Amino acid sequence: MTYEIRLAHDAAAYLQRVDRRTFERFQERLEQIATDPYGPHTKSLAGPGKRRAARVGGWRIIFTVETTARVIYVSDVGPRGQVYRGL
Repeated sequence: MTYEIRLAHDAAAYLQRVDRRTFERFQERLEQIATDPYGPHTKSLAGPGKRRAARVGGWRIIFTVETTARVIYVSDVGPRGQVYRGL
């Protein structure tokens, strides 16, 4: 059973601005996350909030998992050097 993915407004806006090939790569990774959010393609982030990150080349997807509701909340998407700022 897969999880539902919900994108924050900023994350959705970022995905609309990337080129088609990059968008497809993000889409593939989001499908993997929906299938197994704790799999080897993700890692836990330090700090409060139980956030996790997934890598897509030089970009990162930052998300949290609501296990009981089976929902993944994607809060941030962006380049590796910028996405971690302000977390």
